[in-house]
Amino acid sequence: MPLAGGEGSVNPWFSWDYITANLDSILEALRAHVILTAQTMVVAIIVAIPLAILGYWVRPLASPILGVSAVLYTIPSLALFAFLAPFTGIGSITVLIGLVLYALLLIIRNTLVGLQQVPKDVLEAADGMGYGRWGKLLRVELPLALPGIITGIRLATVSTVALVTVGVIVGNGGLGELIDSGLHNGNNRAQITTGILLCVALGLVLDLLLALVGRLITPWARKGV
Repeated sequence: MPLAGGEGSVNPWFSWDYITANLDSILEALRAHVILTAQTMVVAIIVAIPLAILGYWVRPLASPILGVSAVLYTIPSLALFAFLAPFTGIGSITVLIGLVLYALLLIIRNTLVGLQQVPKDVLEAADGMGYGRWGKLLRVELPLALPGIITGIRLATVSTVALVTVGVIVGNGGLGELIDSGLHNGNNRAQITTGILLCVALGLVLDLLLALVGRLITPWARKGV
């Protein structure tokens, strides 16, 4: 649907008139983008961290897990969404599945590295204190691996924010809807720029928030302990 706005016959790259005239539509696209990003990260974390733990516990599985997730990550997003659409339909489910598959590698790899970098003397001390496999994982290994896990989540989140826009080809692209509509609406530069700037700003804000969360929950890391 064509959106209001513009400055006479001029086609500026940025326009406050466009923003004020279409604020509701812009906020709705931003809201959809945030929701889809959040859903993707929740599902990806739930899937990726157990896979990383499995690869950490069963070392022969680490390479296949990383290899499969790496292969999925290299599939072009347009091709992946086009492949999924006949099976999952047009809409948010297709986009969500694709985005989760892309997020897995970054979280798995960084979680696995974080677990593998836990000092051996710490693990020996945990064994000496009588911790079993699960107790050692939950009380020692995962807490010490948190900086790496947070790094993976940050990278996956920023990547997801960018990839959500491609979801416009299957009916749910968040801010990508603004960009795509601008391209098909007489090359509305202000609309295209607004979508791009909001996408970049969202990625930066989420990355900063996750960095802050990481500092709050890992005080020992920033103290160099």
